[in-house]
Amino acid sequence: MALEYFEEYEVGAEFETKARTVTEADIVNFVNLFGFHEPLFMDMEFVKNNSLFEGRISPGSFTFALAEGLTVQSGMAKGGMALLGIEAMNIPAPLRCGDTVRVKVRILGKRETSKPDRGVVTSLTQVLNQADTVLLEYTVKRMIRRRPA
Repeated sequence: MALEYFEEYEVGAEFETKARTVTEADIVNFVNLFGFHEPLFMDMEFVKNNSLFEGRISPGSFTFALAEGLTVQSGMAKGGMALLGIEAMNIPAPLRCGDTVRVKVRILGKRETSKPDRGVVTSLTQVLNQADTVLLEYTVKRMIRRRPA
């Protein structure tokens, strides 16, 4: 569902993105690109012998980036002018290699601004895996373009 203008957002509305399966290559590429060279993400022997997790997991920042990408691809933020802030980010469970994730967004609020071409929308974003486990949850404020007069 594409939401292009502030006026199209309704408080209480919920949206869900398409799902995407996370591969080992996705995680390894992210870890290398952004320098997360920790044994937890790079050394599978360390993971096997010393980690709380069985198998490769992703950094929480990868899960966040994936959530934002899936949200943008869905068209839910088509009228976005700026990301204004992230609040109350929680990571209750890891994103594991092989997880199929989707993003659920619920509109919590919206307000007009002093500028007639924009408004602010606040939403709750949750990343869910194939078992409906919440992997990441955060509240986000976005500046959204208003419909031209």
